[in-house]
Amino acid sequence: MTDTIDNNGEGAVLDRLVVRFAGDSGDGMQLTGDRFTSVSASFGNDLSTLPDFPSEIRAPAGTVNGVSSFQVHISDHDITTPGDEPNVLVAMNPAALKADLHRLESGGTIIVNEDAFDERNLERAGYEVNPLEDGTTNGYRLIRVPMSSLTRDACEPFGVRPRDAERSKNFFALGLVSFMYTRPIEPTLEWITDKFASRDQVVQANTAAIKAGYAFGETTEQVGHRYEVKPAQLPPGEYTSITGNTAIAWGLVAAGHLAKLPITLGSYPITPATEILHELSKHKNFGIRTVQAEDEIAAVGVALGASFAGHLGMTTTSGPGVALKSETISLAMAIELPMVIIDIQRGGPSTGLPTKTEAADLNMALHGRHGEAPIPVIASYSPAQCFHAAIEAARIALKYRTPVILLSDGYLANGSEPWLIPDVSTLPDISVSFQTEHNGVDDEGNPVYLPYLRDPDTLARPWAVPGTPGLMHRVGGLEKEDKTGNVNYTPENHQLMGDLRQAKIDRIALDYPELEIEGDSDADICMLTWGSTWAAVHAGVERQRRQGHKVAWIHLEHLNPLPNDLGDKLRRFEKVLVPELNKGQLCDLVRGKYLVDAKSVSKVAGLPFRTSEIEDAIEAARSAS
Repeated sequence: MTDTIDNNGEGAVLDRLVVRFAGDSGDGMQLTGDRFTSVSASFGNDLSTLPDFPSEIRAPAGTVNGVSSFQVHISDHDITTPGDEPNVLVAMNPAALKADLHRLESGGTIIVNEDAFDERNLERAGYEVNPLEDGTTNGYRLIRVPMSSLTRDACEPFGVRPRDAERSKNFFALGLVSFMYTRPIEPTLEWITDKFASRDQVVQANTAAIKAGYAFGETTEQVGHRYEVKPAQLPPGEYTSITGNTAIAWGLVAAGHLAKLPITLGSYPITPATEILHELSKHKNFGIRTVQAEDEIAAVGVALGASFAGHLGMTTTSGPGVALKSETISLAMAIELPMVIIDIQRGGPSTGLPTKTEAADLNMALHGRHGEAPIPVIASYSPAQCFHAAIEAARIALKYRTPVILLSDGYLANGSEPWLIPDVSTLPDISVSFQTEHNGVDDEGNPVYLPYLRDPDTLARPWAVPGTPGLMHRVGGLEKEDKTGNVNYTPENHQLMGDLRQAKIDRIALDYPELEIEGDSDADICMLTWGSTWAAVHAGVERQRRQGHKVAWIHLEHLNPLPNDLGDKLRRFEKVLVPELNKGQLCDLVRGKYLVDAKSVSKVAGLPFRTSEIEDAIEAARSAS
């Protein structure tokens, strides 16, 4: 795989391309990147994206802190990351250039809206002199385009006011980049017509702008050669481009169908989890009920109440919300009802970095409840895999009658990749049977319902819908008595119930397949990963192996309970490296549990790992031998 663009030859073919669109928060960069991504997906490219936007709702216009970016990596082969270094940077104003120029590869292409490089915008961005004139862009290929004025000119025949016309300059940029890299604009023209169907003048302005950008590419000598990225050879089937949040939402819809249960989502809007609520609210026809609660505590209460009533209750949130929900999650564990808590992790602590990614909620997911309150924790690792992770979380919750925490993060939530739509017949049957009859007798031989009489295989208690004749029972936070569910404070019962709840969670590991060691099982170095770190490690390990170095890799989807064979497999390696978007939470866990000399590779910068960072960590470990 080449890491730079080959500029030789008319219509040169590239094996990969990384484009970063950057501008002010109001410049429509997320929309521009999304449309470029969608067209590339329909063209057949493999792809991976990295949206990056300010944490402030109204960041100061024209400042570096207000820059919104969207990076997309397209290729003719399998890829997992949005790329370390963009080949092309589209900078809509000086702040965008200042914020993202350092990311661009040496010799890369800069496309700037030179109309925005006026004295006012330069000052806002912190430039004393114009970077287009002082040598700042030396070493790059600079294409200066008066996007704002050309867009206004293109829209003038339709009677669009100049200020309104300028809002379409992102489509001018999209048209230009589409020409340069042989992306058809017809799908976007259709999308514009459908999206803005009730606003004729907006349709005309956006259509004129994208056509003007495309025509500029055809007619100017600045662009030079065109380039093409051929479709990737992906497994046959029907694909769609999907984000992690959408994949989770669709996975929850599928889980309800597979479980033959209605889904009730109680949620309070929080970045970056809100889109799951938005998406699920569109699918009432599948038996999905969504409730936007007044706060996080109410939201999880809705979910737990729904589970008590015989639905599969769910709640979505981020780290601050998990903290608020902890008491109700403890209650769900104590009364042993199925519930799924989806934590889309973001930078912390406290409000932290709402729009940036991090994976530092692992300790909270494992231990963030009072008392001995073990619950399963699983983690998704790619946008498309979020679909299957949601089904797995629901399966465990239903089979073992327990709340389950599903961890995703901002990178997965907003990033996208092609998703092979699965054959529904291949998805697991996770249906459950409700208790409808008495299951015990009292001291006098009368039939009774024992709400804590456990399944001998799973140790799960029965699930009876309130109102079922003869199965009256109560739930609550006070310690339950084994079998009867009556309140029982005795030391012996408390010990027993604590042991039973832990044993139930431990048994979940018996469902796991044997852990796979990818790469070289005879290597000295093994990478141990969880969550979205999967993407960069996948790419880094493969690069190292292509260079002739031996590296092994174990990836975990289930974090509690951990796989039963993990300790034995880790002890086979001389060195274990644990890359995490936190300060080493899983690393500390495996060191203490398995007594292996694992080393943390930590990053808490609000950004995912770059492939080069993983390679550097592997090479440093090898040189330390």
